[in-house]
Amino acid sequence: MSLRPLPGRRSMLRGSLAASAALTLPAALGSAPAFALAGRPKAGWGVQAGDVTAHSGLVWVRSDRPARMIVETSATEAFRSPRRWHGPLLGANTDFTGTTRLHGLPAGEQIHYRVLLADPDDPRRTGEPVTGTFRTTPPGRRGGVRFLWSGDLAGQGWGINPDLGGYRIYDAMARLDPDFFLCSGDSIYADGPISATAALPGGGTWRNITTEEKSKVAETLAEFRGNFRYNLLDENLKRFNAQVPSIVQWDDHEVRNNWYPGEVIADSDTRYTEKSVDVLAGRARRAFSEYFPIPTLRPGAGEGRVNRVVRHGPLLDVFVLDMRTYRNANSPGKQTTDPQGILGAEQLDWLKRELATSRAVWKVIAADMPLGLVVPDTTEGKPHIEAVAQGDPGAPLGRELQIAELLRFIKHRRITGTVWLTADVHHTSAQHYQPSRAAFTDFEPFWEFVSGPLNAGAFPASALDNTFGPERVFVKAPTASNVSPAGGYQFFGEVDIDGDSGELTVRLREQDGTVLFTQVLQPGLVGQ
Repeated sequence: MSLRPLPGRRSMLRGSLAASAALTLPAALGSAPAFALAGRPKAGWGVQAGDVTAHSGLVWVRSDRPARMIVETSATEAFRSPRRWHGPLLGANTDFTGTTRLHGLPAGEQIHYRVLLADPDDPRRTGEPVTGTFRTTPPGRRGGVRFLWSGDLAGQGWGINPDLGGYRIYDAMARLDPDFFLCSGDSIYADGPISATAALPGGGTWRNITTEEKSKVAETLAEFRGNFRYNLLDENLKRFNAQVPSIVQWDDHEVRNNWYPGEVIADSDTRYTEKSVDVLAGRARRAFSEYFPIPTLRPGAGEGRVNRVVRHGPLLDVFVLDMRTYRNANSPGKQTTDPQGILGAEQLDWLKRELATSRAVWKVIAADMPLGLVVPDTTEGKPHIEAVAQGDPGAPLGRELQIAELLRFIKHRRITGTVWLTADVHHTSAQHYQPSRAAFTDFEPFWEFVSGPLNAGAFPASALDNTFGPERVFVKAPTASNVSPAGGYQFFGEVDIDGDSGELTVRLREQDGTVLFTQVLQPGLVGQ
C-alpha cells in the first residue's frame, strides 16, 4: 500500500511528554486557568479539527486564560496572505475552550491553519500560534478516501505511562496519513480513576501521569472537564489531533459504565454522592461538547445531538449513531415489543431517512456498540444486557427488534454499500452476518468490524448471538481479562476506498500498525 506524502505535518507541534520521577502534575495544569496569570494567552492543549467536509470544518482550542480565538488558514505552511477567522471569546463558561467554524474552503485541498489567542483587552497581545492541518473532501472520487477508527482511551486505570512513551498508538495511526479519524466512543473513562501506579501481572509496575480530577469518579462539571483535559496531556495525541481531523461519538464511559437515561445509582456504590445518572449525563454532555469540535452540539450547554451524517464526497457518508442517549433501561432483553430500543424511535426514523436519501457509494454506520456480540451489564449483579444481542439465538427480542426493523428496511429499499464499524468490547474482530445462518432472515448479508482499545484494558472475545447469523471470520483477543496496554492487544482499524474501482478495503491493525486481517468489499451491492 502506498502512503501519501506528509506535507510538513511533522513540524507542527513541539515538545515532549513530561516524565519525571514525580508523575503528579501541578494543579495549574489540571484545573481551570487562573485569571492572575502573567504574559500572553497560551494553548497548551493543542488544536483539533472536526467534521471536515468539502468546503467546511471546525477548529478547536483551549486557552490558559480568557482570550479571543483567531484562526488563520493558508494553502501553505508559510501562511502568505492568510485568510482570517474571528472566533469566540474563550471564558469560564466553556472552560476556556472554543470552536470556530471554517466555511467556503476549497475542495480537495490541504488546509494549513494556525490558532492565535489574543488578550481580550489588547488584541495586539497574542500568544504563540499553534498550527494544524487537514484535507478537505475532493469534489469527485479523485484520490479515494482513507480513514481510521477505534475507541476506548485510558480505561481500567491504564493512563498515560511515560515509561512506554504515552499513547504511542496515535503515532502509528498518524503514519498512515488518514483523511480523518472516527472515535467510536469511550473517549474518556469518567468512572475510571487513574492512580500513580498499578501492579502488572507477573510482576512489574505500571506508572501513570495523574491529575486531581482523575483521582476519583467524575461527578461535578469540573471533574468531567478534567477527564477530557487529562488525555490532552499526551504529546502523541496532541500531535495526532493537529494532523488528523476527527469525527467523534460517545458511549457510556463519558458518563458512567453501562448508563442509561433515568438510571439511579444504587446506594451500595459509595463512589458516587450524586445518584441521578441524568444529572451526571448532563454535566458529561456539556464537557463533551466543550472538548470536541462537533457541529451539532453547542459548547457551553451541551445542547443538540450527537447523531449526525458527515458527508465525504461521492464515495462515503458516515452515519454517526448515538446508542446511549435515547435507549431504554438495560434489562434481560427478552421483551416481544420494544419500540424505543437502543436508538429511540426518532433516531431510527432519522437513520432510515438519511440512508434512503444517501447517494454515496459507501454508507458507513458508525455504531458505538456491536450488534451480534453479547455485552452483559452486571453492574448491580443482575443478568441485564448492555448492547443489542442478549444471547437468545432465536427470533428477535428486546433491542434486537429495532435492529431487525432497520435491517429489513435496508433490504427492501435496496440500500447499497452499508458497513458497520464499532469498538466498545476491547478486542478486534470481523463478523459477517448472513440470513442463511440466522433466526431472523429478512435482511441482506453485511459486515461488522470491531476495533479498540486505544489505551485500556483488553478483554476476551464476546459471545455471539445467532439471531442475525454472525460468523466471526477473524478475532484477536486475550484469554485473560483487563490485560494492560503493556501486554499488547491494543487495536485500530483502517478503511481505504479506492477512487477508481470504488472497492472498500478494511484492515484491522495492531498498536504498531501491523495488519492482522484484510477484507475487500465491492461497491454497488445491497448485501455481500
